[in-house]
Amino acid sequence: MHDVLPLIDQSRAQGEPLAVATVVRTYGSAPRQVGSKMVVTQGGAMAGSVSGGCVEGAVFEECRRTLKTGQPKLLTFGVSNEQAWEVGLACGGTIEVFVERLDW
Repeated sequence: MHDVLPLIDQSRAQGEPLAVATVVRTYGSAPRQVGSKMVVTQGGAMAGSVSGGCVEGAVFEECRRTLKTGQPKLLTFGVSNEQAWEVGLACGGTIEVFVERLDW
C-alpha cells in the first residue's frame, strides 16, 4: 500500500476524488493478497496493484466508471485450473476486487 499513499495525499490536498480498488477475497492462486490496493484519479493517474497482470486494465476502467457514477462495484476475475495449465501456471484462482469512490 505504500506506493498508493503519495497519490492519495496529493488527491486529498487538491480535493480531487479517487477510485480505490481493494482485493477483498482470493481463492486458489492469486498474485496479490487480500487488502492490496490500486487508486485512480480523475485525471487517470494510477498507483498500486490488485493483480500484477491483465486484470489491471479492467480494474482501471471500472475505477474510471466509478469516478463518474459514484456507484461502488464488486468485480470477480478468475482462471480455471485448465486455463492456468495451458499458460504454464501451476493452478488457477479467483480474486474479488471492490471498487469505490473516495471523496474528501
